[in-house]
Amino acid sequence: MVMTKTGIASTRREFLRSSLLLGGPYLTGFNKIRFANYLFEADDFFRFGTKPTNLGVVGFVGEDRAPLDKPFNEELDGRLYTDLSDLTPAKPVTPTEQFYVRTRCSKLFDYGKPWTVKIAGLVKEPVVLTSDRLDGMVVPTGVHLMECAGNTRATRFAMLSVADWAGVPISELLKLVRIRPHAARVMISGFDRYLTKSRASVSGAAWIFTIQELSSLRAFLAMKMNGKPLTPDHGAPVRLVVPGWYGCACIKWVNEIAFVVDEVEVPSQMREFAARTQQLGVPKLAREYQPATIDQVAMPVRIEKWLVGGRIRYRVAGILWGGSRPINVLEIRFNPDEDYVRVENVQQTSNDPWSFWLHDWTPTHTGTYLIRLRVKDPLVPTRRLDSGHYVRSVEITEI
Repeated sequence: MVMTKTGIASTRREFLRSSLLLGGPYLTGFNKIRFANYLFEADDFFRFGTKPTNLGVVGFVGEDRAPLDKPFNEELDGRLYTDLSDLTPAKPVTPTEQFYVRTRCSKLFDYGKPWTVKIAGLVKEPVVLTSDRLDGMVVPTGVHLMECAGNTRATRFAMLSVADWAGVPISELLKLVRIRPHAARVMISGFDRYLTKSRASVSGAAWIFTIQELSSLRAFLAMKMNGKPLTPDHGAPVRLVVPGWYGCACIKWVNEIAFVVDEVEVPSQMREFAARTQQLGVPKLAREYQPATIDQVAMPVRIEKWLVGGRIRYRVAGILWGGSRPINVLEIRFNPDEDYVRVENVQQTSNDPWSFWLHDWTPTHTGTYLIRLRVKDPLVPTRRLDSGHYVRSVEITEI
């Protein structure tokens, strides 16, 4: 066994052999997590002079207990929440069957009919693309994160996933038509009719973009995720993916791309998600909408419990995503009456998909803690993070 200067075993083999002891009322799902020293050396984890022993994961409290990693309900009210608690840099991509779903496939959808995407509106001559033609244009488009604008504590912040996509760049599709001079924006629509009426949502999936936005964002019509064709619940056969924007703009079951005028009114979907995408009220015209971009965000995904040198210690593992440029400093606090401190270990190489961070924590007392993060950079927009949207609670019963 190799020992570091602090006395902690640093070999992967020894670290993986550390035993699992389940205890405490909120320990959950620990067997799913591989605690290899995947991100930092072992002496960066704990500095107390002895090899740490895994005791489990302390679950977050005060959050809805809806099922994770399996679909429930149907059509507009259908959901699938992704379990983020076992995320590691070694497996940053979400398996397709666990990738979040905000709306499940309509019972009226007929997969027996040939699928087409029409490019129309203010163009010289419309173009109709068959699935076969689109298949011939598919290229790898990269690993991208998607988050529902309604990702909240009520969903356990589980409407957030990452996939490796392949599809057709929108910029290539727009080259297939000649647009008319007064065409200023593009509305991308999808099949959105349902057999049953929703309790909370309205039908009518469409989002309007400027031509420049679709090009600069490298938006694409996805036809594959994680190396396989899309599933029905994920928008098969064709869905829009807009990197860096909320999932409400990533229309599923795309069937039309239409050039429209600058004064076009917004569709129902943009109205429904106006507040969740930080709009000023509910504007009537598309040109009055701010881009539905995801600001820089960070949150914990699990609280690890360890035995180190005969004492209980904790480690917070979390993720960082959104924004347009890497940050300099991420800070954390564990209650409103405490000061923020710098997160010890952050590995951020890009803003999309997500990055990982770790922070050693020694609670001073038992009880409930509110974990909140902030970005120490006034030039980085963090509206939702600053509002306390991603605060998570944990109950510590042993110190």
